Amino acid sequence: MLVSSKELFKAAMKNNFAIPAPNFVDQNSIESYIEVAEKLNLPVILAYAEAHKNFLPFDDAVCLGKYYCKKTRIPAVLHFDHGTTMELIMKAVDEGFKSVMIDASMDSFQDNVKRTKEIVEYAHLRGAVVEAEIGHVGSGENYSNSNDGDNIYTTVEDAKKFTELTDVDSLAVSIGTAHGIYKGKPIINFGRLKEIRNAVDIPLVLHGGSSTGDDNLAKCAREGICKINIYTDLVNAAYKKVKDSNWNNYYELRDVQKKGMKECLEHYYDVFGTKKFKK
Repeated sequence: MLVSSKELFKAAMKNNFAIPAPNFVDQNSIESYIEVAEKLNLPVILAYAEAHKNFLPFDDAVCLGKYYCKKTRIPAVLHFDHGTTMELIMKAVDEGFKSVMIDASMDSFQDNVKRTKEIVEYAHLRGAVVEAEIGHVGSGENYSNSNDGDNIYTTVEDAKKFTELTDVDSLAVSIGTAHGIYKGKPIINFGRLKEIRNAVDIPLVLHGGSSTGDDNLAKCAREGICKINIYTDLVNAAYKKVKDSNWNNYYELRDVQKKGMKECLEHYYDVFGTKKFKK
């Protein structure tokens, strides 16, 4: 059933768990995620990223997302991830995405506030919720714990001021994760997470979950993160399963790919401590 993330995040905040937000790039991936969520009877956030429109055109993503969200019996959120084009984010709201992310994290603080407020006003009038990012979660290949990486860590002051100025529904924070595969060992600033959690009263989101480490992600879920984005680990699991398995035709290849993604996602449900949704 197609739902908003607002009620799911309330439950996650109350019970100290996180909900996985896997990115889908085709029918095989979204079908895999739904099958795992239904098997476990747990909610899922199906995320489609603007950056993936070359793999899966926007209109196709709308059709797939709405179809699978509406046919499933478990709570499913259709989320537009890392939106940078204002017109496309608004179109996502109009086409039925119940959750959208405006990613202006590389803009100035003032411009981030301005763009986020515009999307918040548009989305709220149409029954959708908005996620934004303060700080910047960089790339794993550029990851560094010193100042020469491309991460910009979220400050408590900026997080508090930003939420007050924008009325955003959830906030993606940068506390040491990175997108993709890390070139070094991820070090998460749990102290900063605690400070931000105590300073703002809206749900917090973690990007760059892949390869961050089970212990790190489990602790993030326990200590205030309500949603964790996963993508690279899922597609890498599919690729590894294909390399390590025997398959003889296209149909078996599809099944092997799905098996890899499903095993990976089921593992992360356990790591995140995701619980059944109860109103």
